[in-house]
Order: sequence, then structure tokens, then C-alpha cells
Amino acid sequence: MTTELQATVDALVQKGKGILAADESGPTIAKRFQAIALDSTEENRRAYRSLLLTTPQAGRYLSGVIFYEETLTQNADDGEPLPQLAARQGIVPGIKVDAGKIPLALSPGDEITQGLDGLAERLQGYKQHGARFAKWRAVYNVSATLPSRAAVEANAEALARYAAICQAEGVVPIVEPEVLIDGGHTMARCAEVTQAVLQEVFRALQRHRVALEHMLLKPSMVVPGKTHAQQASPAEVAAATLRVLRRTVPAAVPGINFLSGGQSPAEATANLDALNRLGAQPWSLSFSYGRALQDPVLQAWQGKAAQVRPAQDALLQRARLNGAASEGKYEAAMEAASA
Repeated sequence: MTTELQATVDALVQKGKGILAADESGPTIAKRFQAIALDSTEENRRAYRSLLLTTPQAGRYLSGVIFYEETLTQNADDGEPLPQLAARQGIVPGIKVDAGKIPLALSPGDEITQGLDGLAERLQGYKQHGARFAKWRAVYNVSATLPSRAAVEANAEALARYAAICQAEGVVPIVEPEVLIDGGHTMARCAEVTQAVLQEVFRALQRHRVALEHMLLKPSMVVPGKTHAQQASPAEVAAATLRVLRRTVPAAVPGINFLSGGQSPAEATANLDALNRLGAQPWSLSFSYGRALQDPVLQAWQGKAAQVRPAQDALLQRARLNGAASEGKYEAAMEAASA
């Protein structure tokens, strides 16, 4: 089991590569498709995710892909199962396993993620379809009083239980505590909440005997709320984020793959690059982006078969830029260059 987990971690944590988050739930992908006036039918979802995975050379910059459950059982146009197609590209298939967020009882404004019931059995089925890692997202709303201590503790406990179940089944867990960007809070408030969240998450992981060497962390960056008057430069984001990570994340964790969390594609890339320009850290610092990789793809595709190649070019370009950022080698001028 340990050998299996280590092999998956090694495959995911590769220099110059990151993870594509293509695990949008039904309602979320419907919103993305609505932006390009496309119905969210099963066939359209299959065609889109097939487009992502058949992108030539994608494995040069992507080490893994997170699927939604539906995608795990879908096939490419030629009948090849999508997880098998990803693996053939050198991209490790993974699976989102949480069942979404609901209000936390007696804690107004806070949320809790559900989905632990039956998780071990579901993981066994996902493994049969090729999934080697999993992801569970907890969300934390931020205000002067949120998240409450109850929310911080309850979500940490759920993340740790999920991670322990994954490792028991030979699946590498990605632990995703997302401190939301929504609101007008300051960067300092985001840092305070992120530090409290990560401290509690790692306390819970160790309490549940999760092997830190066989997991990945997918945190949000420390940024001001998106409606705050004073936004931050990449250098400021990098310094504040790294300060919190060094205070909270044990060196045993092999990789930190940031979520984009509502940042624009260029912002997410520039901020990741700034983090990697601060020198070597105990963990690799890379990406696990959804919208920041996919928005340009959707805009290029527009649901049209004739636009598949330009859409794939857009994915490859963003993956290449983020690969460069994961090594501190990104330049803004690269945005205008062709893939």
C-alpha cells in the first residue's frame, strides 16, 4: 500500500507540472456552459472533457487531472475510456469524492462538506476505473466573525477522516481547505483565517494518523477579498502566502498545489510564479487550477467541433505558462506568445 501511494505521489509531484481540476459538479459546469450559450447535456460534457484530455502534449505540463464521477465512466470519441486516455498521456486520473457543501447547523454563515458515508466502497469502485488520487474540498466564508471555531474544527475533522479513508484504500488524498475570496476583507484577515484553518487541518490529519508524505495540499493563496479596495501585487501575495505556509504546513508534505479560487488566468499564473521566485521550499509549489486553466478553453471552443483545435491550443498555452510559473520562470510577455 505504501509503495502504491508513493508511486502516485511521485507521478503527481513532477517539476514543471501541475494538476488540471476538471471536476465541476453538474450545476457548476452548467454555469460555465451557459457563459458560451451551450446546453449542459451529458454529450456536451463528454465532448468537452474529451477535448481537454486529447490535447496533444498536455502531459508535458499536466501530471494529473481531477474528474467528476460522471467523467470517470465516459469515453472519448474513439471509444477509449477517458481515464485510460489520460493515463496514456502520462496524466494521473483522480476523482472528486465529496458530496458538496451544506450549511453548518447552528452556525449561521458557515458551511460543512458532506460525503463521508460509504466513501471506502466508492473509492474501491473509482480505483477500478483508474482513479489513483482523490480530492475533498472544504470551504470557509470570511468576514469579521466567520469562519466560526466550530466550522474550522468540523471541516478539519471531515478532511482528516476523508484523507485517512483514502490512504487505507491505496488512494492519495488531496486535502483542499479553500478560504473563499468573496467579500471585502483585508489581506491580513485572509492570512489570519488561512493560518487558523491550516493549523487545525494538520492537527486533525495527525490525529487520524494520515501519512503526510502520501498526501497533497490544495490551499487558497492569501489575497484580499475581491471587493476590498486595496488589491495586492504578486510579490505581496507570494510573501503573505509563504509566511502562512511556513508556519503551518509540515515539511513532510511533498507538494502544495494551489487552487485559483476566482483569480483570472493571468493573475493565478503570476502569483504562482512570484511564490516560486522566493527560493526553494520544503514542498513543491505548483497548481491545481480549474477556471484559471479552462476559461480560455471554453471561450475558444464555444461548443463547436470546428473549434476543438484552437481550444486545445488555449489549454496547452495556459498549462505551459503555469508549468513555467511552477519553476519561477514565467514572464508576462509569454502571455502573448503562441503555444
